[in-house]
Amino acid sequence: MTENEPATVSSAEFFARARQRLGFDIPAGLTDPELIPASGDRGTDRMLEILAREQPIRPAAVLIPVVDRPEPTVLLTQRSAHLNEHAGQISFPGGKIDAADASPLDAALREAEEEVGLPREFIDPVGYLDLYGTSFGFRILPTVARVQPGFTLRINASEVEDAFEVPLAFLMNPANHQLHSKEFRGMERFYYAMPYGERYIWGATAGILRVLYERIFAP
Repeated sequence: MTENEPATVSSAEFFARARQRLGFDIPAGLTDPELIPASGDRGTDRMLEILAREQPIRPAAVLIPVVDRPEPTVLLTQRSAHLNEHAGQISFPGGKIDAADASPLDAALREAEEEVGLPREFIDPVGYLDLYGTSFGFRILPTVARVQPGFTLRINASEVEDAFEVPLAFLMNPANHQLHSKEFRGMERFYYAMPYGERYIWGATAGILRVLYERIFAP
């Protein structure tokens, strides 16, 4: 597959590739400030180096819930407008890893249940994606998971305004991966955006989806 070739996505192929390429080893960079997650963008990497010196690491976990429909989808949320961080943005279910969480996977499953009521019995974890650093100092470890259809969501309005599904084929098509930029302390850094109808998917969520594309569909 070339860089500009759309990903033809079937559930069977996607999950087979994901199980082959992902695992459950926890990267040391989740908690080690000396290890900076690589973004592939020099400006972003430099920003993460600066932030690692200025503020404590904030380990976090998210779930990438791939719903195993005939045409698979990814379940995303829109965060509540009143939140202090990332208010109103499109996100994966997830949040900070608590001391009581047995693992990043456990944190992601807990957050998915708390935020949108996604029952654990519908979730089949596949493996961790690459560690992802953000400008808020979070070190996010995403868990890719197969989600069996038939669940009923219960939205926690204090954290989430809405939950919706986007076709995996759309998100895995590099033609939909727009590259935007902004300045950080005199340095230009780039980030991905994947607008879908009225939904503006960008920042960490789009960046993680781009990593997913590169890990699962790169030659």
